[in-house]
Amino acid sequence: MSTTSLEVAEKVPSAGEYVVHHLANLNSSGHPQSAMIDFSIVNYDTLFFAILVGVGGLFCMWLAARKATSGVPGRTQAALEILVEMVGDQARTIIHNERSRRFVAPLALTVFIWVFLMNAMDFLPVDLLPFFWQKLSGNPHAYLRVVPTADLNGTLGLSVGVLLLCFFYNIRIKGIGGWAHELFTAPFGNHPLLYIPNFVMQIVEFSAKTISHGMRLFGNMYAGELIFLLIALMGMAFPALPLVGGSLLWLGHLVLGTLWAIFHILIVILQAFIFMMLTLVYIGQAHQSH
Repeated sequence: MSTTSLEVAEKVPSAGEYVVHHLANLNSSGHPQSAMIDFSIVNYDTLFFAILVGVGGLFCMWLAARKATSGVPGRTQAALEILVEMVGDQARTIIHNERSRRFVAPLALTVFIWVFLMNAMDFLPVDLLPFFWQKLSGNPHAYLRVVPTADLNGTLGLSVGVLLLCFFYNIRIKGIGGWAHELFTAPFGNHPLLYIPNFVMQIVEFSAKTISHGMRLFGNMYAGELIFLLIALMGMAFPALPLVGGSLLWLGHLVLGTLWAIFHILIVILQAFIFMMLTLVYIGQAHQSH
């Protein structure tokens, strides 16, 4: 290997180091997390980008609402009307209480748009915002993750919010006494010997729905982010390889990156839709009596 190749190899991190660095959050500890969930650590980047895209989405929707007309709609207004109608139809199908639907339908629309925007951060080049952050902070090893839904803490936070809404509607629709009675008498029946098994099953059901709700979104977005990182490694290997091999690898990086980005559009939209639908389903179940 030539001296130039050795110098390049020394400057470029290994594939493992590159991936591990990009999967570490900017958090309150200042170090990579040893566990995916740690209640003593705050992931600043997850909070920042989640709030940023949320506020940006609200602002765009506000602008669209200001420009809406009762005449022939423009393309943006037509697209938003189709989206609002789609979410409204799903809410009417699942939640039959009109009073609840006045809040839950807009909530479902907000969830869909917010999760979609957070997922869409995955389309940015994986090194773009981390590069600017390293330059701004003056630390060439600074951590930054820009996809909030690729952080399990973020997705479980969303699912816990849905769980709290389920508790709220259980109490609102059935009353505290009615919900307490249901917790101890369903699903096995109203018998004193079955109270404890019924309550344990209810806790397991709520826990399983909440964990799976957050894990499903996290798993898909985490896998997508990881594939983007692996594709990016193909382009990074170009300087350390012979001209022909490096050129082919760099070309593969462009082709595969483009194809995965196109396919990822479906994943981003589908995961936002699934998260919204499960939100409607779980809140709808809170309106039902066993």
